[in-house]
Parts: sequence; structure tokens; C-alpha cells
Amino acid sequence: MRIEIICTGDEVLTGKIVNTNFSYMSQKLEDVGLSVQWETTVGDNRVDLLEAFQLAGQRADAVVVNGGLGPTVDDLSQEIAAKAAGDELVLHEGWLARMAEMFRRRGRVMSVNNHKQAMLPSKAEMIDNPVGTACGFAIDIGKARFFFTPGVPRELRRMFEEQILPRLLARSGQETAIYLKRFHSYGLGESHADALLTGVEEIVPDGSVKLGFRAHYPQLETKLTVRGANMADIRAKLEPVVQEVRQRLGNFILAEDEQTLEGVVLTQLIARQATLAVVETFTGGQLAARLAPLPGAETVFRRGTVARSLAEISTAVGLADAPGTGALTSDVAETVARAARRQTGATHALAVLVDMEEGADRIDLSGTICLAIATEHDTVSRHSRLAGGREWVRLGAIEMGLDCLRRYLQGLPLYERTDFEKTDEKA
Repeated sequence: MRIEIICTGDEVLTGKIVNTNFSYMSQKLEDVGLSVQWETTVGDNRVDLLEAFQLAGQRADAVVVNGGLGPTVDDLSQEIAAKAAGDELVLHEGWLARMAEMFRRRGRVMSVNNHKQAMLPSKAEMIDNPVGTACGFAIDIGKARFFFTPGVPRELRRMFEEQILPRLLARSGQETAIYLKRFHSYGLGESHADALLTGVEEIVPDGSVKLGFRAHYPQLETKLTVRGANMADIRAKLEPVVQEVRQRLGNFILAEDEQTLEGVVLTQLIARQATLAVVETFTGGQLAARLAPLPGAETVFRRGTVARSLAEISTAVGLADAPGTGALTSDVAETVARAARRQTGATHALAVLVDMEEGADRIDLSGTICLAIATEHDTVSRHSRLAGGREWVRLGAIEMGLDCLRRYLQGLPLYERTDFEKTDEKA
């Protein structure tokens, strides 16, 4: 099936906002075995929108239009859709009543211009929006079925996953029982993971399992898309493949499916009735920011200490005689972690200290990372060098710190050489 995505709005066309909606939809379609042939971005202009709809209706089988369903004068999708389909706009009384109820529940007065959002082409199929005032709709234009979606990301995502994807799969004639299994890892590059997983698709010989990757440094997402007659069929196909992926990627898998690294760490700490203090330098509080907002963290997260200099860190954790100058070493990180644990009374302390090279930001600029985890009875550390510029090092240090804490809590070795390290240093 030939699919086109049309994104509307002057703010998208001019680059004032980043079009994350397209990348989201394209990835979701790819996950279920549907690919996008065309992507069109159109401003809020009646002539250009009409031309884009008509062209898409000639060449595509299905078209997803994103944006232009709001209450203002520059929201034109309903109007132009009706014109392109040779239809007229009519008031959808059911959606108008839904909007009125939404406003009532929120204690707000619905403006007259919101009525515009209930005006749909008379031949359109209304598509529900459970979290917003802009309903979607579907209508035929030319030879294509058009699906109109709101531009607000959280509204789009709910509608796309619950209603648009099932309709597209049904229209494609493919099996509608599809499942996406995801593995999240840190430390493996895409080509390395691909080599490690050579042949896993062939465990299911009918070709119904597809392996894919999505790299978003510092993590890698490994995806298994599985088709079957029903979910029981999918589970039977998936089980041996999942076991093989887990075995081959091993300790590098930090989470699966909807899990996150920070969520896994927090779950492990809660299970132990443990508490945590975090000390960080170059990462600027981002380790704490990953953990502290999570539900349940209020019983676990004791304190985050952030500074740029080792001397300030030493003072903050109460080390009167701590080294404030000289080379950053694992011993220094261990000393800081132990001091932070004593000072806060936490059962666990994680210190992630970074020493960046001097000079202008560049691809070969590197940083030394010394991290340590301290408990009442044990202190362990990890030393690494990452290259790739300031942001690459910062992101890598955050991920390495959290991943080492995960490994420690799960009884795994802290040191396994990653694809991102500059040298094999363990000191």
C-alpha cells in the first residue's frame, strides 16, 4: 500500500517548530510493516493545500494529514478536504456535544469559534479524539482514503495508535494481528548489534518476524515485528526469538518494551527498600532529573549534588581534605561516593565525575569519566574515556552512570567494553 503523510502549518513549513509528528508516524508505520512513499509539508494556504490533497489522492492509496483541525482562521483542513472531495461541511452534533462536555468538566466556557471544530464533510467518518477538542475524520479523495489528525502530539499519538493504524492495516489487507517487541540497550552500536543478531529472523521460517533497529545515542532500540493469525500465534513465534536476542545481547539489554533505564533502577532500589544519593559534575543534574520525578522516587531519592569543579563537589559532600586538583581517578570517585553516602544516610550513592579536555568543541574532543557506587559494605568504580564532543560525552556519562547502577543492583559486571569508548581502560 502506497502511503503519503501531509503535514500542515506555516510554523512547520518555516522550521519554527521541529516536525516530530512525521518521524513518529513514519516509525510507527514501519514498525507494523507499512512504509511511507511521500512526505509533504504545506503551509496554511488554501490553494497549496487543495493542490497537495488532490495530488496525494491521485498517487497514494492512503494519506494521513496532520494538523489544521483547530478553531482558528488558519486551520483549514476540514474546509479544503470537503472541497477536494466535492463535498460540503455540516455540523456534527455529536462532536459538538462532546466538546461542550469537555469544557464543562474543565470548568471553562467554550468559545463560539470552537464550533468550527465540529464542522466536518458530510460524507466523512468521524474519528474520536479522547484527549482533545479536535476530532479526526476520514474521507475519500480521488483514489485514496484520507485520515485527518490533530497536530498536538499527545492527541495525534493516541488517535494514531488506537484508530488510524488499525484502519490502515485493515485497508492494506495484511494480517491485523501484529506485535512489536522492543529491547533497549546501552553500549552497542547499530552495526555491532546487527552482526550479533544475524539469522535470528530465520528462527521463524515463514518470514513473519522482522528485525529492525532505531539508534538514538546513547541507547539502541532493537525491534522485533511479528505477524500472526492471532496473539497466541504471535506469542508462539516470538518466544524462541526473544530468548535468542536476550542471550546474544546479554547484559547490554537494560530494559524492554515500555520500560526505561531509570525506571528499572528505581524498581530495583524500591525492591531493596534502598535509598540513593547522586553526585555529578559535567552532567549538570541530568542524572537526578532522570530519577527524581518518577512515581515512587520520593521514598528512594535522598539528594542530588551538582557542581562543575571537583573542589566544589568535595566541599559539598563534606570532604575537608579531598583532592580538588590533579587527575581524576577511580579512587577519587570512590572517595566522593562514600562521603555522599555517609552525609545523606542513603544506602547507595552514585558519583559520576567527568573531566573534559580543553579546547573548542569538535568531533574528537574527549572526556574522562570516573564513576563509583558506594554502599555501607562495598564500593565499586568504573573508568572510561569517551570521544565525540561535549554533548556526546555528557549524554554518554549520564547513560553509563545509570547503567552501571543497574548492573550493580542486578549483580552484573560493571565493566564490559562498549562500542563508544576511546580505549580499553579499567583503572
